[in-house]
Amino acid sequence: MHHSKNDHPENDPAYKGLSVNQGVNNAPMVNPYGQKKLKRKNYNASEFIKGILAGDISILSQAVTLVESSLPEHQLIAQEVIEKCLPYAGNSIRLGITGVPGAGKSTFIEALGISLVRSGRKLAVLAIDPSSERSKGSILGDKTRMEELSVAKNAFIRPSPSAGSLGGVARKTRESIILCEAAGFDTIFVETVGVGQSEISVHSMVDFFLLIQLSGAGDELQGIKRGIMEMADGIAINKCDGTNIEKARVAKAQYQNALHLFPPHESGWSPEAITCSSVELNGITEVWNMVEGYIRFVKANNYFEIKRNAQSKYWMYETINEQLKANFYQNKEIQNLLIVSENKVLSNELSSFIAAKNLLDKYFGGMAK
Repeated sequence: MHHSKNDHPENDPAYKGLSVNQGVNNAPMVNPYGQKKLKRKNYNASEFIKGILAGDISILSQAVTLVESSLPEHQLIAQEVIEKCLPYAGNSIRLGITGVPGAGKSTFIEALGISLVRSGRKLAVLAIDPSSERSKGSILGDKTRMEELSVAKNAFIRPSPSAGSLGGVARKTRESIILCEAAGFDTIFVETVGVGQSEISVHSMVDFFLLIQLSGAGDELQGIKRGIMEMADGIAINKCDGTNIEKARVAKAQYQNALHLFPPHESGWSPEAITCSSVELNGITEVWNMVEGYIRFVKANNYFEIKRNAQSKYWMYETINEQLKANFYQNKEIQNLLIVSENKVLSNELSSFIAAKNLLDKYFGGMAK
């Protein structure tokens, strides 16, 4: 029996009483007349700069993708774009937002964000997500919950870059701030997703550091690190609604007392605790008034500029450290020697310190040639 590939073998006379109709070709899933090329245009540095300064969100978004890329050719264009955008950056209020998971950061950001864009401000929301280092992908759950804000005309929401170490992710977020400001965004939120080292990174790139806290039964001050409390310029006690109002007021008094126990801030500012409800939209305006009050205060006593200058210096050194570390570990010769040295350390042939010194001597010796 011979069949063409389109025939059904069941139609052969050998199979009496069986016949199978010839099928039809699958119809295309997409209207062939409506298909457009979805390929993105590759812009050069001057086209990126022109688009960003014109406030083109699509071009800004692609420029941020370029900043986040680790490809050398992308980094080359990205760094030129950042450099040319620098003179147009800096004219915004940079607000860092942190809080333990479940404190309602997303609903708070959406409530405050909507209120700000309605009052005429342009808002960019960036995130630093250290957990993306493990999963190699950003946690998007929070972003999809900001439904109203994500479609608002004057808002730009960008999840965390998922590249490499926390230091690398944070540096790219700081560079993205520059691009957003050059594109005309006058308010930048930098949110930390998760807890730990990421707060320090966020603190080093914002003007005001806001801690979102939750009131509830038990010790209000449990579960929050002293270091993070000390960094806070203000605390928003969220979910002050329904049966939670009394608990939130008690929490406010406890946090306010705790804040007075810490050494005074370099800025001379006395941090406050404010209760709010992101659902009922109570206290949201008061939180923003506190942020604006702080900005006026630190601009008047010159601390605003001192802090921004210190942050720029900090990121210069952070970037040097990051690049040196990356260059060392990416060196092929060093990669091979690391395995050999590790085995020697494990078999007690070498001490950890001597192994490290030998590797660094080899690295710097090779670099000097």
